[in-house]
Amino acid sequence: MTHSSSHYYLGVLAVVVASVLWGTTGTAATFAPDVSSLGIAAVSMGCGGLLQALIAWRFIARQWTELKQHRSLVLWGALNVAIYPLAFYSSMRLSGVTIGTVVSIGMAPVAAAIIERLFDKQRLNTRWIVSIFLGVLGVILLASAKPQHSATPQSSELSQWYNFFGIALGLIAAFTYAMYSWVAHRLIQRQVHSRAAMGSMFGVGGLCLLPVLLLTGAELLASTNNFMVGVYMAAVPMFMGYLLFGYGLRSIRASLATIITLLEPVVAAILAMWIVGESLSWVGWSGIGLISSCLLIATIKRKASPSPVATSAETAASA
Repeated sequence: MTHSSSHYYLGVLAVVVASVLWGTTGTAATFAPDVSSLGIAAVSMGCGGLLQALIAWRFIARQWTELKQHRSLVLWGALNVAIYPLAFYSSMRLSGVTIGTVVSIGMAPVAAAIIERLFDKQRLNTRWIVSIFLGVLGVILLASAKPQHSATPQSSELSQWYNFFGIALGLIAAFTYAMYSWVAHRLIQRQVHSRAAMGSMFGVGGLCLLPVLLLTGAELLASTNNFMVGVYMAAVPMFMGYLLFGYGLRSIRASLATIITLLEPVVAAILAMWIVGESLSWVGWSGIGLISSCLLIATIKRKASPSPVATSAETAASA
């Protein structure tokens, strides 16, 4: 295995582990049902983002000039970082853990591909299109396998509106997730270290979420259980997960990273079934199978051509 190939697969592995950690968030949030979705969002990404900035402060200080030069990108990424958890956790609260997760994360690869096509003029080869198609189809099957709502009775008309707004918020989460992933990758391409890029972006995003935490996070201190849920959300999936995600973005494309995160709804569905008590039909398992196929197709890198000449466009297409 060549040096570049090892970096590629390590990047893939880092994003895979991050996705598994993120897949635990929906189930973890159910252990603090009296904490609002906005409070959960603010403590997880707000505190997690500030922790990222704190641990990356040396990299941020070292590249302060570069970050100032690209401050519009940093601020745009931070805005998307702040919006994403608010939409994501609200989507799960309104439409249920499984549907909220699969819509938020499952639609992100499509959003990422559109963003790269619009801003980077990236071509989508046949393999990429097939992998996205399989992934989206798997997400649809997985979502349709568990059409339950956590906020209201399923039979009520209000429940349908809750589900509609939950799915709409999930789509907003998908777009903002794909956008800040693209911004991070763009900063890294412009010679900003991944730790500086992620730390600055998430630090500013975390600051934006602090007022939300002050307004909605009182219940986090109401019991030890709620407090520990908040600590877990901030330290493990958000802090550790995004450190791994930032590392992965150093060697793989943002659209590939987001398609790998289709693992998150798979993990979320399995945990919701195993721990929360949600059921999963054969349709759901079919969706998991399609998502697994999508990941396999998307992440296995083709061997380099024996020709000594390889263009950067060919390399990007094979990734």
